[in-house]
Amino acid sequence: MIVRQFISWIRHAPAGERAEATRALARAWLISDLTPDDRAAAEGALLMMLDDVSPLVRQAMAQVFARSAHAPAAIVRALAADQPSVALPVLEFSPLLIDADLVDIVATGDDAVQSAIARRVRLPAAVCAAIAEVGSASAALELIENPHAELAPFSWDRIVERHGHLAAIRESMLVLEDLPGATRLALVAKLSDTLQQFVVARGWLTADRAARATAEALDRSTVAVAARSRGDDMAALMRHLRATQQLTAGLILRALLSGNLELFEAALVELSGLPQARVAALLHARGGTSLTALLTRAGLPETTYPAFRAALEAIHEIGFVGSENGAVRLRRLMVERVLTRCETAADAAAPLLILLRRFATESAREDASAFCGELIADHSVWRPDLIAA
Repeated sequence: MIVRQFISWIRHAPAGERAEATRALARAWLISDLTPDDRAAAEGALLMMLDDVSPLVRQAMAQVFARSAHAPAAIVRALAADQPSVALPVLEFSPLLIDADLVDIVATGDDAVQSAIARRVRLPAAVCAAIAEVGSASAALELIENPHAELAPFSWDRIVERHGHLAAIRESMLVLEDLPGATRLALVAKLSDTLQQFVVARGWLTADRAARATAEALDRSTVAVAARSRGDDMAALMRHLRATQQLTAGLILRALLSGNLELFEAALVELSGLPQARVAALLHARGGTSLTALLTRAGLPETTYPAFRAALEAIHEIGFVGSENGAVRLRRLMVERVLTRCETAADAAAPLLILLRRFATESAREDASAFCGELIADHSVWRPDLIAA
């Protein structure tokens, strides 16, 4: 009887009153002890209200049914496909939408719709993959900041590929402790490309000098990222570097001269195809023939062999890096020893000497910077009059 009166009344009621009456009927459907006949009649009336010309009516239903697991499924699906002002609370909260529904809506929805789905408390890998593949930058940012999103490694990589040039995306991803090393490095590469294009466009550096500076900065970042990587993450990082042609002799030598033997071993495992135990055994054998065979198997230039040999001798004499922070920058003593050894060799290749001299300059500047930082930390006060005296 009440539902019949409701249907008769809404034909002439204003939109605001229709919305409030629909809200009340939706709440009654959820929480009132209706008879089966009344419940069926109420559901029929609510289905009819889906065709109301005013979005206020449908918004009222969406607000009531959005979080309920007991809402009428047909009504929830219809509301999810409505205009964004109606659909957003349902898309963000409704437990009745299955993964296939969400993937389909992501493919056809706008920025607001995709972002609402990206904020869901439970967001399985399939939906995350859809947002990573076709979602807007705003939706990707919501996905990154959603602690309940089940992002697979390939989804992280796809977000970097599509939106890594945006500062907000990079900043949100780089603060994540469990971000895969390969993804972190891909973000750094995006940043490097952006900075390179900027300085060239401004005329601050030539294209060649900017490219060299970018490559060196990326190599430093690679060593820093690798210092935090272990096990499968390190192996994935090496595969990424090889696929992007960044696993060069210069990078591998930089790692070794930074005391990062783990990166050095992992790189040789990736390039040689030998098991890690076999590579480690050859390196610790400290025999010239074994090292030469390993470097040859890895496809590294023969001109770099003397530097690798001298670096390994130096690292055994000086000792291994004992901390993560210690394995991210060149060790000046090692660089100078290797440079001296190669400079005194009669057959040293010019490109190798140029690289080692750049390493020597870089390590000297880093040591000077660290020294000055220690002085500042000691709260020393600089007094020019003491120097003059």
